[in-house]
Amino acid sequence: MTTFLGIPSVGAPVRSSPGVGHLQGSESFPTAARRALGDSQLRSNIGRATTTIRGKRARVVGEVPDWEELREAGRTLKASTMARLPELLGQLEEQVTAAGGTVHWARDAAEANAIVTRLVQATGADEVVKVKSMATQEIGLNEALEAAGISAWETDLAELIVQLGHDLPSHILVPAIHRNRSEIREIFRREMPGLGTELPPDLTDEPRELAMTARRHLRRTFLRAQVAISGANFAVAETGTLSVVESEGNGRMCLTLPRTLITVMGIEKVVPTWQDLEVFLQLLPRSSTGERMNPYTSMWTGVTPGDGPQEVHLVLLDNGRTAVLADEVGREALHCIRCSACLNVCPVYERTGGHAYGSVYPGPIGAVLSPQLTGMTGDAVNDSLPYASSLCGACYDVCPVKIDIPSILVELRAQHVEAAAASGRLPTPEAALMKAAAVSMTSPFRWRLAQRASRLGRLLARGRDGQRRIRSLPPPLSGWTGTRDLPEPPAETFRESWAREGRS
Repeated sequence: MTTFLGIPSVGAPVRSSPGVGHLQGSESFPTAARRALGDSQLRSNIGRATTTIRGKRARVVGEVPDWEELREAGRTLKASTMARLPELLGQLEEQVTAAGGTVHWARDAAEANAIVTRLVQATGADEVVKVKSMATQEIGLNEALEAAGISAWETDLAELIVQLGHDLPSHILVPAIHRNRSEIREIFRREMPGLGTELPPDLTDEPRELAMTARRHLRRTFLRAQVAISGANFAVAETGTLSVVESEGNGRMCLTLPRTLITVMGIEKVVPTWQDLEVFLQLLPRSSTGERMNPYTSMWTGVTPGDGPQEVHLVLLDNGRTAVLADEVGREALHCIRCSACLNVCPVYERTGGHAYGSVYPGPIGAVLSPQLTGMTGDAVNDSLPYASSLCGACYDVCPVKIDIPSILVELRAQHVEAAAASGRLPTPEAALMKAAAVSMTSPFRWRLAQRASRLGRLLARGRDGQRRIRSLPPPLSGWTGTRDLPEPPAETFRESWAREGRS
């Protein structure tokens, strides 16, 4: 196997192991979604939050006259970066090293967790503070550190709520979107006293009170922490600069106070030049939080003596990304800048929530990224994710870098069917229907008979003239009509109509 700087090169892809981290759940999407649909409080919480975010995004995007040109610039920059990713990663390593940092390469989640754990243990610390990071969630870093006797404290408010609630994130940007204010207050009242934070007996569920309570709880942690762990929104190859954007200031505290800073970053987050940030720092805040700019945009380049962390590490994570890069259609998913705009407009996500996807990446982007990272075998749990979509296209319309998620979903569905067929695991009803269709469509005579037979469906149609629909069919076709209606079959086929018109 050929390698580039310690990771597999394009053409020798390695999949992420679904047994490590949070890229795959224990049950298929349909099973999990069916349970989520029964939770009316969950649907209410998510529906209210996504409606608010959609409205904010629409207002600030409407202010930008060249928004579509910015989207196209972002798409082009991402595509060109993926085309020369090995070169840019090599340049990034050189620049980070020259600035006093240390670069580590991790093939998968297990290797990344081992690297970070070893680095923390070398400092003698038994706890770390964390900036919100999808990469560390992806690899299950908190659990790996806990197994080594190291406490990892989330400092982002939403991540803190999830952590104290012994829960899992359900949204890329707002991990606790499935919780309402009353639920958050109860989590704080139950958990914080045991961690040494006294709460007022009359604590309400007002957002300001809850935020101030979290601030008091985190202040002591910030001041005593010797090690911080972050992700990175972007890494500039030409300078070795890393960047984190956030809204609360907790990231700034983690990036400046501790002596040691460890950043875990997916290899796709690199951008070629400093000037390229100009495009993404306009696209990201408007698409994610509906803001014109992020309240905190932090950037650091290696080590500055006497100022900030004096030991800086960058862990570059593959974890299936080279396998995605090798897919001519699917590689577009690596363009994602984690804004979560696609989640906020997705009708499927809004009704099921993020936990139903089983992966730390929920929603439309998760439905294409997660199965690619873990690999589609024909019977894997993540094989169901490409079907978690109505293919309405709303996700493509709002994506700031114009990822064609619907087209990737269709391609992944085809790959799933091919993988299942190759292993002999194609679902029996589906296989039978496809064989029957093939028999009918390969003979003009049989096709005419099938068309005439379809008229029997008119006996099952219900409704007024012009609005008659077939709402139920016998098994196994009942699986289709259980969630969809069928139009009433025409009284005559096209061929019959053509023949009749020709005679008249």
